[in-house]
Amino acid sequence: MTRIIITTLLVFAWLTTANAQRKSVNAYHDHNVECMGVEHDGSQTLRATGRGRNKADAVEQAKKNAIRAVIFYGITEGRDGCNMRPLVTEANAEEKYEEYFNIFFMDKGEYTKYISSKDSKARSKTHSKSKVDCIYTVTVRVLRSELKARLTSDNVIK
Repeated sequence: MTRIIITTLLVFAWLTTANAQRKSVNAYHDHNVECMGVEHDGSQTLRATGRGRNKADAVEQAKKNAIRAVIFYGITEGRDGCNMRPLVTEANAEEKYEEYFNIFFMDKGEYTKYISSKDSKARSKTHSKSKVDCIYTVTVRVLRSELKARLTSDNVIK
């Protein structure tokens, strides 16, 4: 009888620990994107944060986070006047078109055609380092209208 109680307690402790670990991993994925302004051509200037093994990985991840925010999440922070709504409003679109977006967001992939660093100023990048990774915040311009046209032509949005 005591073996059953001990086994039950161990299984319960293991499940509780596994659930707590899963929650901490989800907190790792953040999309900190802030709107800095909108240009006359419809493009948006954004400050995005990325995390990576080194500077190059973190900067590329920040650019992907900026594009991903415009496509899926919308811009929730920053100045007024920005187009806050995401381009894709369909529920679970990221999973539905997973194959398309895996190719789109490959390292140095198609997403690079819709992002520019021409609004970056000297010393506008902020960073922090730890023993595990680097975190960089960069200023980029997302070509929203061209991105919308691409997603429309590829039948991701209607």
